[in-house]
Amino acid sequence: MKMSQKPQETALSKCPGCEEPLEPGDLFCGACGYDLSAVPPVPQDRPAAAPATPPEGSAADPAPESRSGPDGAGEPEGSGDFELAAPDPAGAARAAVPAGAPDPRTSAAEPVAATPSAGTRVCVACRAGRVDTDGYCENCGHAQPRERDHMEQELGSVAAVSDRGLRHHRNEDAFAVSTTALPDGSPAVVAIVCDGVSSASRPDEASAAAASAANEALLESLPRGTHPQQAMHEAILAAAEAVNALAQEPGRAMEHDRPRHQNSPACTLVGSILANDLLIVGWVGDSRVYWVPDDRAHPAARLTEDDSWAAQMVATGLMNEAEAYADERAHAITGWLGADAYELEPHTASFKPDRSGLVVVCTDGLWNYAESAAEMAAAVPADAHQRPLHGAQVLVGHALDGGGHDNVTVALLPFAVEPQGAGSACGTT
Repeated sequence: MKMSQKPQETALSKCPGCEEPLEPGDLFCGACGYDLSAVPPVPQDRPAAAPATPPEGSAADPAPESRSGPDGAGEPEGSGDFELAAPDPAGAARAAVPAGAPDPRTSAAEPVAATPSAGTRVCVACRAGRVDTDGYCENCGHAQPRERDHMEQELGSVAAVSDRGLRHHRNEDAFAVSTTALPDGSPAVVAIVCDGVSSASRPDEASAAAASAANEALLESLPRGTHPQQAMHEAILAAAEAVNALAQEPGRAMEHDRPRHQNSPACTLVGSILANDLLIVGWVGDSRVYWVPDDRAHPAARLTEDDSWAAQMVATGLMNEAEAYADERAHAITGWLGADAYELEPHTASFKPDRSGLVVVCTDGLWNYAESAAEMAAAVPADAHQRPLHGAQVLVGHALDGGGHDNVTVALLPFAVEPQGAGSACGTT
């Protein structure tokens, strides 16, 4: 999708707020959220202004803030849950900025305009400024940790983890996990994962609305006896309606969404249902479901086909998979949920596994670092079927260790069956 306006590009190679390296066309710093559109380009006929001399007694410039996965970057695997590190109060370095540009930091030696009143959310960086409704400090401009920066949930045998990653200024993924009972009293387990389309407006709201709507639809239809595959189809349609409704809400474009406010909110969706002896998957977009047998002597499998340019090239025989996914257009999606989507075609499939295994439901923030079924199986911990939350944490850490260039979300659903001898790892019904 094309953005309605071309964002103003900055000539800076590093963020003025925290010195994080920038990429061409960045509107916000991926580490601290600094608004780069407010920084005028460096004039070509003279060098940038020299760095300001820190006032006497101020703290030395610290190293850039970093975030690690559940096992910690460079730490031994299994070291435990990870937490979003609180930004250092002196955290944003005083980098060189063009003359006339506002200093993104207020020195500890300088007076703060006003002390926020009791009950007001205070910036975690400067400990003085008030945090606005968009999550940025009005004093130093530092992006605040959001509730959705890192989310975890475990419900019985299903678990999910979602993380902002290392480059994005917010988490535009969402998930929903739940359990319910079928009319015969047997359990049904549900996992929905959604990935907001970053080139659209309010992608975080789109993914949250889709995940919630799909989950609610399944919790309503499964207990009354709707076949799980039909229930999944209806849930995707319900999710699409929820995302479409966002486009009808006027005046909701946030400050950081202005360059793309003409694009309707949009997201992808992938989901899985475990009911009786069936494994149901449904999707629109390029998020995926993988099957990883508990017995790793048997092959893993990918159970979904991307709605993407690369997948179309492979399907039509114009390119092989290696050529298609090496192309810069590979990840351009051809299917999504949103008011400006093409004709909606929900995909669903039903499988009847003949052995126990693990269902991996994830966004491309994970599978970009474990694309093939074999690579995904290698990344999944051997005990993930017994410890799904820990397994999801390890997989998110795998993506962060690989670069964390996107939001990453994964849900794990263990599927247990009685041994029935040899056979295919996952058979289609």
